[in-house]
Amino acid sequence: MAEDKAPAEDAPAQAAATAADPVRRVTLWVLGIAVVLFLWYVAADRYTPYTHQARVRGYVVPLAPQVSGVLTQVGVGINQLVAQGDVLALIDERNYELAVRRAEADLEQAGQTIGAGTEGIAAAQARVTEAKTKLAYDIRDAERTFELERHGVAPKKDADRSRTRIERSRAEVERAEAELQQAKAELGDGGVENPQIQAAITALEQARLDLDRATVRAPTDGVVLNVKIDEGYYAQAGQRLMTFVSTSDVWIEAFLRENSIGNIGPGDAVEVALDVAPGRIFEGVVSSVGYGVDWDKTQPGGLPQVPGARGWLRDPQRFPVVIRFSDDASKGLRREGGQADVLIYTSDNWLLNGIGWLWIRVASLLSYVY
Repeated sequence: MAEDKAPAEDAPAQAAATAADPVRRVTLWVLGIAVVLFLWYVAADRYTPYTHQARVRGYVVPLAPQVSGVLTQVGVGINQLVAQGDVLALIDERNYELAVRRAEADLEQAGQTIGAGTEGIAAAQARVTEAKTKLAYDIRDAERTFELERHGVAPKKDADRSRTRIERSRAEVERAEAELQQAKAELGDGGVENPQIQAAITALEQARLDLDRATVRAPTDGVVLNVKIDEGYYAQAGQRLMTFVSTSDVWIEAFLRENSIGNIGPGDAVEVALDVAPGRIFEGVVSSVGYGVDWDKTQPGGLPQVPGARGWLRDPQRFPVVIRFSDDASKGLRREGGQADVLIYTSDNWLLNGIGWLWIRVASLLSYVY
């Protein structure tokens, strides 16, 4: 009887000893934390996806003059910020000014030949050239905005403003051309159809256009890079003088795993941490999600190339998500190719959003050390 009672009496003592075992207690805590972290990772990966594989992107434009000549002025240096319309370089205008005066004289001579005054035509033609130059500039500027609109980066209001500006410039061209036609009509039927008059008007328009092109201007707000020229350099038409990076048409391209983009859609709020500004968070919004990536390297006419598996888990495929800044707080910090951390809020879940809010700020602070 005493021997039977001994095991029963020892059971509570063994249970107490097991409960007091620190190794077992720590193991259970670690296992519990691991389960919680795994569940958070699975949920956060779908409702608050995060990536550190993100880059700031913008237009990189090689600037080249449309006419040739010796540079008489270089108005910028390397890594200099410029505003839209600033003079970057100036080609010697004297030859082109002479060409304009020669064309004006030829037009006047042609008018004297047929016994008609051409002063009105010269003035009207100058307004036509000016209006066409402005229209061409507005179209080039708008094309960048339209391209961003197609990719969902530029808001529709910016594209609408560009369309309105183009229509206004076209109206100015039509008005100037109407004035030119009126000036031609004053010459009479013989003057309008006179080949010398027509040739002189065309030559004058080309001369004024070349004179305007002797000034190289900044197409938008941006930064000038790779400036290795100075006054006295002979610039060739079509030959690059410097590199221009836009700071107004800027977006972020974030690469997220394929199983993380299922809930991402245009308009989702984004928080961005730029490596150039540790500790700061910037606001953004999702513009679009990529629908394809290049993975098939097979050449036309070749056989399929089947990639071999390198482990028992597949390498995750990543797709680009285009994000635009929703405010100007990051202006001046948006460097082409700069690295960023991105966290996207796809739902109103307060717990996941709260953890994500904290996570992106920790990642931003870590930019101080890596």
